[in-house]
Amino acid sequence: MSNNVGYMFDAGFFGTRAPFFMDLVTLIVSLLPFLVAIAISFARKKHYKTHIYLQIFIFAFSVIVLSYFEYGVRVSGGFNTFMQGSGVSHDYAFIVLVFHIIVSVMALIVWGGTIFRAKKLLQLGSHRKMGLISFGGVVLTSVTGIWVYFLMFVY
Repeated sequence: MSNNVGYMFDAGFFGTRAPFFMDLVTLIVSLLPFLVAIAISFARKKHYKTHIYLQIFIFAFSVIVLSYFEYGVRVSGGFNTFMQGSGVSHDYAFIVLVFHIIVSVMALIVWGGTIFRAKKLLQLGSHRKMGLISFGGVVLTSVTGIWVYFLMFVY
């Protein structure tokens, strides 16, 4: 680990055992549904260009945050390292983690597909439906991510 990323593994700002990068990612993930809802509100007000740019920006930012998170998890030792000191059953937390991973990967794929196929979906009249499904996936990703954080670092 080089010195320029050492801050990632310092104590976080939520006052738990979590490292800084985990607190930062959890904060961003918890805000994500609200950011996406703001982007959706622009479409509802017929400000389509703003909606498009915000969705693309939020999606791209989310992919960058995911990469930052994955790097931090891999370098710090992963799930088993984070579970040390948790009062929660390892098996239960692992099941929740797997559920979170499945939900978040599916949400990312659907959300990305909704963005990158937006014109085609608009022609088919299904962009709004796919957008709502994507939003539901973002909300579930946020809720399950917070759930995993609590299992590993709070309980």
